[in-house]
Amino acid sequence: MMTEDRWQDFPEAQGGCQCGALRFHISAGPARATLCHCRMCQRASGNAFAPLYEVPDGRISWSGQPKEWASSNLATRGFCDICGTPLYYRSQGTTEIMAGTLTPDFPFRPHDNCGVESRKDWLATLHSLPDRPTSPDLLAGVVSYQMAEGI
Repeated sequence: MMTEDRWQDFPEAQGGCQCGALRFHISAGPARATLCHCRMCQRASGNAFAPLYEVPDGRISWSGQPKEWASSNLATRGFCDICGTPLYYRSQGTTEIMAGTLTPDFPFRPHDNCGVESRKDWLATLHSLPDRPTSPDLLAGVVSYQMAEGI
C-alpha cells in the first residue's frame, strides 16, 4: 500500500453517467479519495464540494467517449453530452472521477479535504440535521431514465 500523499490500494471500480451512454472501468491499484471544496469544483459539480476518486490515467478504460472542456489552463473536465453528468477532472497524468458516478458498492471513503479556503461554513452542521427518507409518494411517481447499476 502506498502511503505518501494519501495514495491507498483500492479494488477495481466501475461506473458511468446517468443515462448509461458512458461507462468506465478502473483497474485495481493505488488511488486517492478526497473532497475538493475549491470554487472551480463547486461550480463544475453544482454542489458545495466534489468527492473525487483520483487514479493514474492509464488505469481507466471507457465505453463511449466523454466530451471534454478546459476548466483552466491546467485541467480538463469530462462529461456526458447526452445527460450532462459530470464525470471527471483530468490534470497532469491523473483523472479524478466524480465519486457519485461509481457504483454504489464501491468503498469510497474520503481521507482528506482540499480547496478548504472555499469550504462552505454550513457543512460543519450537517451531522446535526435531521434525516428523512424520500417520500414513498414521490418514489411511486418517478420516471427514471437511469441505467441499471450492474455493468
